[in-house]
Amino acid sequence: MIAIATALILLTPQKQEVITFNVDGAERQALVFAPKNKTSHPPLVFGFHGHSGNMRNAARSFQMHEQWPEAVVVYMQGLPSTGKIVDKEGKKNGWQFQAGEYKDRDLKFFDAVYDRLTKDFQVDLKRVYAMGHSNGGAFTYLLWSQRSEKLAAVGPSGAIAGTYRGQLKAKPAFIVMGEKDQLVRPVVQKLGIRYVQSLNGASGALKSGVQKGSKADLGLYIYPGDHAYPQNANKPMVEFFKSNRQ
Repeated sequence: MIAIATALILLTPQKQEVITFNVDGAERQALVFAPKNKTSHPPLVFGFHGHSGNMRNAARSFQMHEQWPEAVVVYMQGLPSTGKIVDKEGKKNGWQFQAGEYKDRDLKFFDAVYDRLTKDFQVDLKRVYAMGHSNGGAFTYLLWSQRSEKLAAVGPSGAIAGTYRGQLKAKPAFIVMGEKDQLVRPVVQKLGIRYVQSLNGASGALKSGVQKGSKADLGLYIYPGDHAYPQNANKPMVEFFKSNRQ
């Protein structure tokens, strides 16, 4: 009976809830996973889907809540927005690329979620992280530039750091890139990684692993694939986050 009870506990699904926010009169939603393993002051991880994605797809793809059961994990839902490469008509969900776009609706949404969850879960404010893919990766870079003081480390994927040149300060970053990315050119992504290397005081070949920087560490996951997000990056990204705090 004890063995059976233990197995049932291990198989208990992680508690999740869709929370609704009102941001400048717009209804916004976020899918929140409470920690499976309780601690007094848990870390908090934000995950951002790509253009045309949604919060539930992000949860299935990024699996941050599964990789880090002690963390509060939130996957936020974007709104229809104009894509830089696809969906120029702006019919599908996405995120602002730069400060000031859409009256900063997504930065304000982040602030609202941050304020609510850090309070509700008594989050360790020195362990708050953001990651995302494609348009969500670009928004992660934007958060780095505009909300750096709230983040211990970031994990952008399939996006270009160079877009935010001059806006970023040294910060632990775990960058994911596909060598055959057909949407966001790898050569431009690599230039962005070199920029982050310089920013963090790191150096070395652009290959998977962690580079120790004089100002901040740089983690890389370079995979021989296209623009699709690689789930194999989830575990090393979480390990990188765990090793960095403010």
